[in-house]
Amino acid sequence: MKTLSDLIIEFYEKLSSWEHSVVEGSGLTLPQMHTIEILGVNDGIRMKDLAAKMGVTTGTLTVMIDNLEKKKLVERIQNPDDRRSYVIKLSPEGVEHYRRHSNFHIELTRECVSGFSDEEIQTFRSLLEKFICHI
Repeated sequence: MKTLSDLIIEFYEKLSSWEHSVVEGSGLTLPQMHTIEILGVNDGIRMKDLAAKMGVTTGTLTVMIDNLEKKKLVERIQNPDDRRSYVIKLSPEGVEHYRRHSNFHIELTRECVSGFSDEEIQTFRSLLEKFICHI
C-alpha cells in the first residue's frame, strides 16, 4: 500500500508532467507561463510583489520580464504611487496566453473530478485548501 507521502509525490509528478506538456509548443518556458498565470490573476502588480509570489529575486524576475516584454506578452508601467518602481501587466497577447492556459486547467480539473460526486468534490476542495495552507 502506498504511503500518503508516496501519493503526494505521485500527484505532484503527474501534475508537473501535464503542466510541461501543456506549455510545450507555446514558445514559453514553464517559469514564464507561471509568471503569466500570476499576472493573469493579479492585474498590475509591482515587481517586488511578483518576485515574492514566485519565490525569486527581483534580479531573476527582471530577466524573465525582459524576455516576456520582448515577446510582447507583458508591459512595464511606471507605478503611479511610486515613480521609482514599475507595475507589470499582461499585454492583450499575454491575456490571450493566460486565458488559453487557464482553460486547459479548467478542462483538466473537469476531467480529473468527472467521476466524483458533488459531495466528494466539496470534500476534496476543502482538504486541498487545508493542505495548501500547511505547505
